[in-house]
Amino acid sequence: MIKNDLFLKALRGESVERPPVWMMRQAGRYLPDFMKLKEKYDFFTRCRTPELATEITVMPIRQIGPDAAILFSDILVVPQAMQVEIEMRPGIGPYVPNPINTAKKVESVIVPDVKEELNYVFEAIKLTKQELNEEVPLIGFAGSPWTILCYLVQGQGSKNFDKAKKFCFTEPLAAHTLLQKITDTTIAYLKEKVKAGVDAVQLFDSWGGLLEPKDYQEFSWKYMQQIIDALKDEIPVIAYGKGCWFALQQMSQSGAAALGVDWTCEARNARYLSGGKITLQGNFDPSRLYSKPADIRRMVHTMIDEFGTDRYIANLGHGILPDIPVENAQAFVDAVKEYQPK
Repeated sequence: MIKNDLFLKALRGESVERPPVWMMRQAGRYLPDFMKLKEKYDFFTRCRTPELATEITVMPIRQIGPDAAILFSDILVVPQAMQVEIEMRPGIGPYVPNPINTAKKVESVIVPDVKEELNYVFEAIKLTKQELNEEVPLIGFAGSPWTILCYLVQGQGSKNFDKAKKFCFTEPLAAHTLLQKITDTTIAYLKEKVKAGVDAVQLFDSWGGLLEPKDYQEFSWKYMQQIIDALKDEIPVIAYGKGCWFALQQMSQSGAAALGVDWTCEARNARYLSGGKITLQGNFDPSRLYSKPADIRRMVHTMIDEFGTDRYIANLGHGILPDIPVENAQAFVDAVKEYQPK
């Protein structure tokens, strides 16, 4: 039995004394101990070495005390397993030397044996579960097929992923073939994560909000729905779409246990659009962690007042930024733990 199961209770819709709290990208660059490891090991070495991934995953649990751990990894380990070369370049981020931008290149992308290609992730889960010793739940994750396609076609990060969108609109058959391959691989990957011991999974659709609503249904949501359908009876699934407030109603009927909300959607609108009967997660602006700790505490309490304590998981609206002071991240977590209903 997990000692602190607030997070799982919230996913099940049970009443809780206070909302659980964790932060997207909480095992990351804002922690000085993480930076020490970064100086020694490159990014994908940290992802592929179970002992390092475990150490990084557990680091924020020990240092700032959130109610759930999220496995240190990256959404791009999935396309790497599909034999797409991906680098992490300083100052650029993810970089694909040979973008998958033609129908012929799509044909060369494989659906791999995830047990073989991604075994290091499953070993990291088992090791992390041992290290956590049932203290808090462990979250596994994957990127949405659309978000992964964006990187594979564009070749690197972008403000608008224009090349990725052009590919979808001019080569739709090839785009859908690639999206389905990513979906099939992701389902197999997440099912193995469940077997390895994660307690919940989150789908990150970081670039879904770049699509207009009809295109979102066509190129993103229907593939996310496939993944949710494949997993919802085995494990709680959190669906997070940045900028996807327009899809909250459909998302709420998907079988997902919870929906992530970014900071551009107010609590009352998120509750209204999602029907008020599903757990919501979010939506503190990550940039607001630059504020003074006292201000963070006040804003967090206001956020919880607006969402309510039940069917709610306190979190950021996107990942924590790398130069946030540790004491400010601590203030965010502590503010949730100290919350008293009015």
